[in-house]
Amino acid sequence: MTLIPVLLLFALYLYLRRRDRRMLRNGVVLVAACYLLLLEVGNLVSRWVPGASYVFLALLALAPLAVLALAAALIHNGVVMNRNEGRRLGNMVSLLLGLLLVALPILAVALVLTLNPLAIGLAALLFFLCSYFGVVFVVFLAYAIAYGRMPFGESPQGIVVLGSRLIDGKVPPLLRSRLDRALQIYRDTSPRPLLIPSGGQGHDEPWPEGRAMGEYLLAAGAAPGDVLVEDKAVNTEENLLLSAELFAESGRSGPLLAVTNNYHVLRAALLARKLRIDAEVVGAPTARYYLPSAFLREYVAVLVEHKWLHVLLCLPFMGFTAVLVTAVIANQR
Repeated sequence: MTLIPVLLLFALYLYLRRRDRRMLRNGVVLVAACYLLLLEVGNLVSRWVPGASYVFLALLALAPLAVLALAAALIHNGVVMNRNEGRRLGNMVSLLLGLLLVALPILAVALVLTLNPLAIGLAALLFFLCSYFGVVFVVFLAYAIAYGRMPFGESPQGIVVLGSRLIDGKVPPLLRSRLDRALQIYRDTSPRPLLIPSGGQGHDEPWPEGRAMGEYLLAAGAAPGDVLVEDKAVNTEENLLLSAELFAESGRSGPLLAVTNNYHVLRAALLARKLRIDAEVVGAPTARYYLPSAFLREYVAVLVEHKWLHVLLCLPFMGFTAVLVTAVIANQR
């Protein structure tokens, strides 16, 4: 292997990012380039350093322990999430995934030990699907981090602050970090952009999120003429759509910038592109204990939004498994 494919992939990544950085396929190219680069570096090290290949084999042999360590970390995070954020399904994602990482290998071994062709085929299918969705998660996480670190280009003429749940009718720390990030950009931009806090009223909220967010911005020093509240949106898609409509009605023009938490930037950017809204997305800091579950929830949401694409991409694995099972059954006759 040479560095030429690696350089070509990095060049393609830069080209695609320049065209539109709000595309997940940019992450596919970036991860592929980094993977080939690591292979090439490992190849060079094994040539120059005697015994380096044995080190790589030892690291490979430790992979099951790494999986168990990851499972333990996810289970611990799930326990912390339930203690700090309450027992809701969304807060149990990391706990459930950690338990699955422990249970699936045990299930696969048990299926193989039955020596039943169908059971072995099911074990093979589990392996293929887990590998596929693991790679997809690596792509999602890598590009979410990469996108979140990209500086936005033009000075925004409008800043949309995406809403999240109020607690006892007040702005909680998670939402406050978004508002503070928006205020920082607002103060550093000249001329001052329009601030659009966006969020409707949930069933457990005494008033709309947008209203509470607007009051926070005004109390923090934003000019009343620079704050335009959007108080009808019930999800991220409506946050972006309704805020873009309000911005257009305000008579201002130019690029928008959406502000959310760092785990949410990529999915919000993907939605903005899908809705054909001229908006980039920046992230605000999030408590560390909250990030694993939050990233996993975003990953699941992206999978659901592109479910038919992933079903199509999983069909070859199902076909290969069916052929494998058929061949094993034929050999036993």
